[in-house]
Amino acid sequence: MGLADVLYGAYERRLRAQIPPERVPRHVGIILDGNRRWAEAQGSTSSAGHRAGAAKIADFLGWCDEAGVEVVTLWLLSTDNLSRPEPELAALVGIIEDTVVGLQEQGRWRLHPVGALDLLPDHLARVLKEAQEATAQVDGSLVNVAVGYGGRREVVDAVRSLLQEHAGQGTSLDELAQLLDVEHIAEHLYTKGQPDPDLVIRTSGEQRLSGFLLWQSAHSEFYFCEAYWPDFRHVDFLRAMRSYAIRVRRFGS
Repeated sequence: MGLADVLYGAYERRLRAQIPPERVPRHVGIILDGNRRWAEAQGSTSSAGHRAGAAKIADFLGWCDEAGVEVVTLWLLSTDNLSRPEPELAALVGIIEDTVVGLQEQGRWRLHPVGALDLLPDHLARVLKEAQEATAQVDGSLVNVAVGYGGRREVVDAVRSLLQEHAGQGTSLDELAQLLDVEHIAEHLYTKGQPDPDLVIRTSGEQRLSGFLLWQSAHSEFYFCEAYWPDFRHVDFLRAMRSYAIRVRRFGS
């Protein structure tokens, strides 16, 4: 073991010591950004970047398990990404399928698809549904796999589902308008029944949410990391956790 490894290990231990167990977020959302730019910097293809990013996911989930995070949301594919050129989209879809199957086979996490599955290629939608069914009884943390996800689309889908539910019950629009509140919509989101994200991380240096968990992140803390996703290290994760731990959360103020 070299000096660099010794120093890195010491720094990791120092960071861990600065994160009290009671200050660990229950739900962490992460925007896995920068795969293509990482590949360009390496002189490689976008597919190589996406594969390098996919290889990082299991490590990240393991770090979350070690820290005591209960729910993780991974944003793998947005609704905007579905309009990418066909060769790139097909390669990305294949990588996501391989990733989901790999996570399923590890049997460590309960996988939950989050997104508009009706917009996805049939095979990808089927892989996501099968992974959810196969891991439903796993005694592990809950991992939302956001594929074909867009925050605005989620709110529209939630409102549509709410209207359909009440139409089936014979509720008039006037009656629905009188009783409608925030919780009614929350009950129809893709993440219904889950805690909202306490911490949202975005890699690659971009400082925007791009619609990620648009409704649920109203009171979230945000952490923006300069590293491209394939270069995201355990110390980067611990820095994000430490940053969250020392903040004073002011809900609605």
